Amino acid sequence: MKKVFVSGAFSVVHAGHIRFLRDARALGDYLIVSFPSTDMLWRIYGRKSVLRDEDKMELLGSLDMVDEVHFSTDEDEAVSFGSIFRELRPDVLAVTTDDRYMASKKKLCAEVGAEFVVLEKTAPEKVRITSGTEMLARAKAPTHVPLRVDFAGGWLDVPDNAREGEYVVNCAISPTVSLQEWEYRQGGGLGGSGAWSVLNGWDPVRSELGLGVGWQDPAVIAETGACVWRSGRYPVLEFKNTGEFLKGRLAVYDTRIRHDTPGVAGLTRDMDAIARAGRVARLGVLQQEVMVLAAAVQMSYRVQIDEGMAPLPKIADELASKYCGGGYGGYAVYLFTTAGDRQQALESCRDLYPVEPYCRTFGRDEPVPWEPFYLQRMRKRLQEDNS
Repeated sequence: MKKVFVSGAFSVVHAGHIRFLRDARALGDYLIVSFPSTDMLWRIYGRKSVLRDEDKMELLGSLDMVDEVHFSTDEDEAVSFGSIFRELRPDVLAVTTDDRYMASKKKLCAEVGAEFVVLEKTAPEKVRITSGTEMLARAKAPTHVPLRVDFAGGWLDVPDNAREGEYVVNCAISPTVSLQEWEYRQGGGLGGSGAWSVLNGWDPVRSELGLGVGWQDPAVIAETGACVWRSGRYPVLEFKNTGEFLKGRLAVYDTRIRHDTPGVAGLTRDMDAIARAGRVARLGVLQQEVMVLAAAVQMSYRVQIDEGMAPLPKIADELASKYCGGGYGGYAVYLFTTAGDRQQALESCRDLYPVEPYCRTFGRDEPVPWEPFYLQRMRKRLQEDNS
């Protein structure tokens, strides 16, 4: 009988583990699995196991391709299963291509006279190869997140444009979105790609920087509230508040033109003027003064117009407006003096939608739906555009 031996942490057993165990079992007639106990996993690797040892033992032992399960008992980072391996003297030790301790394991195999086999990491069809870390991140990801509007300082969150002492100012907004409910237009400049990353449990900042844009979208979506960030390579929050001073005063206008931030990231723009607007917006959030914030929004809008963006329509008694994100389409944010002024504007413009500042409290992840009237309006406009 040809015995095959494998080891791992198995903190969360996933599809990639199942395929690895099946591939290992195919190398012989009998499969032995070992894993370090919870205490040893922490002492040696500084890692926390999600499953209890008893649950892990029962789960692994119930798999049809597994014949024996053992604890690894050696406090050796490279080969914690050395003692049990020498005792059982299996014929094969199987590892995956990303194993960090191959040299030590090859040496153990030579000592025992076992074959050392490296298996490719594969997963069942239609299952993306994953890790326990990725699974945990997805499990901990929120079910609903806000999108965001940016007021000033945009592009100063792109690492190549970072300026010490300058600021990026934005605000998370409701209604929120989820992987199943996304009522906003795609490509709208409201930080949708950052929200998608947060909802999936991916590293959202790395995802955005990988697109060649900045980190402000996932930063404020994860943080929530009205936020002032320090310009830099990575997000550093200087301060925030709930954004309550903006309640009843915010709306987004749908230009009905797709927005593409990565496509305009390399354009030349007036970074000095962008930085000045960021400083004023910082004061607006600090003082919770909508008039000061509106001045910063108008400063940002003038930069966008000088850059070549089409003028936005004047809607009722607006205080200020600007394109969200890089502009050239998508949504634009509008500020109003009072809730009454905003309501008048909403009644006069079919492409204007009310949004509110969103600030998560005590880690609660609560969905915030559209009001039925505006939800129907949004859906109707999207249907018109797609017909």
